Amino acid sequence: MKTLLSLLALALVLPAAARAEQAQKFGDVEIHYNALSTNDLTPEIARNYKLARSKGRGLLTLSVLKKNSMGVSYPVAAEVKVNAANVYSQLIKIDMREIREGNAIYYLGEYWMTPPETLKFNISVKPEGAAQPYSFEYPQSFY
Repeated sequence: MKTLLSLLALALVLPAAARAEQAQKFGDVEIHYNALSTNDLTPEIARNYKLARSKGRGLLTLSVLKKNSMGVSYPVAAEVKVNAANVYSQLIKIDMREIREGNAIYYLGEYWMTPPETLKFNISVKPEGAAQPYSFEYPQSFY
């Protein structure tokens, strides 16, 4: 319950533009993602997830949902690989760590950045049981 409250608090501290739902759909799989500055996190949330708060640190969050035969979505584990490139084509490898809390499964990855900056994230997700990974790109500007 404490974690659920932390996640709700996280949603409240994010600017409205950052809270806009971002998702990619691949058949019965939905991949939800968001990137933000860790400076936007409350100290409590940063502490709970062992994240460093800084204007120069970013956080990518990602979750994978799959629909069952009844059309109900449920979280699934996945192999997640992420890298990002800045405007100078410098590659940033982002190590994602899996978090499991109750029925929830999500992934967090921290990276360095220098605002104002735009990063293009290259995301590859292979849900448990899938034959091939799903890949997509996602640009995000930081100010």
